[in-house]
Amino acid sequence: MEANVRWVALTTVAPITWGANYYVTHQYLPPDLPLHGAALRALPAGLVLLALSRKRPHGVWWGRSALLGLLNTSVFFVLVYAASQLLPTSVASTVMALSPLTMMLLAWPLVAERPSVRRLFGAAVGLGGVCLMLLTGAEGVSLPGLLASAAAMLVSAFGHVLTKRWGAGTDVLASTAWQLTAGGLLLLPFAVVMEGPGPALTATSALAFGYVSLMATALAFVAWFTGLRHLPAGTVGLIGLLNPVTGTLLGTVVGGEVLAAQQWCGLALALAGVILGRPAGTGGKDHRPLRQAAPVPAPNQDDVLRRQRVSCRTPGARRDFPDTP
Repeated sequence: MEANVRWVALTTVAPITWGANYYVTHQYLPPDLPLHGAALRALPAGLVLLALSRKRPHGVWWGRSALLGLLNTSVFFVLVYAASQLLPTSVASTVMALSPLTMMLLAWPLVAERPSVRRLFGAAVGLGGVCLMLLTGAEGVSLPGLLASAAAMLVSAFGHVLTKRWGAGTDVLASTAWQLTAGGLLLLPFAVVMEGPGPALTATSALAFGYVSLMATALAFVAWFTGLRHLPAGTVGLIGLLNPVTGTLLGTVVGGEVLAAQQWCGLALALAGVILGRPAGTGGKDHRPLRQAAPVPAPNQDDVLRRQRVSCRTPGARRDFPDTP
């Protein structure tokens, strides 16, 4: 149980920083440069993690890093940047609360994680909160912004489940670095061709990009992928409900956005979904112990002596065997 609590606590770092990322992007970053904004978010974070891990991809991970970088970084970051500029912070972050249910459904065929009734109920409660927050009292909701946010949710859910499927046996820091670096490199030429040489950074926008790249990307993705390594994908998705909670609170308290009473109820339901979908203890169904391997029988003494005699007659074989009993 203590191990579960530790991994849950680490994983919460990601959605909290992502929720704050909506506010920072909406308030302090240039509104018309989503490709440059995504590239400046991904590439510095990837290079920093690459310098820390000091490992390069090998074998199939060259192709996997490119695909995961495209899904989790290139496409996702552009869509999130566009949604953050087109929607209020509370609405943009709340659409991502659909991610838990999507990740559960994808994890079933891709990583053989059948969703439990508890997690499905938690996702349903969180989804109810999303409906309350989006369909009542929200101002400034645009259809393109909603479509961008929904597409970002779908792309990231698929990419995160693929990361869990392929991540066994690889270093989390290194694989995250490869994805972010690959995604940033894929974005950079498109950004230069379609948006020009890049934004002129002020001190404020430089600090904002520093937060977006180092905190909401490098730190957040390492925490998130570590959680995916140690927790069920459905549980990690439910922890992601803290993303809209953080975004909504920041948009209301700091950004001056006004929420109706129904939206506050939706916020409470989103938090309830996180609590309902929490992982079970080590004795629960979520973490069944691995079946112990059968004990290896001791070698037969006659077989050992027979192999030694054959080895002695083999040309070039060593003959300095110890005396046998």
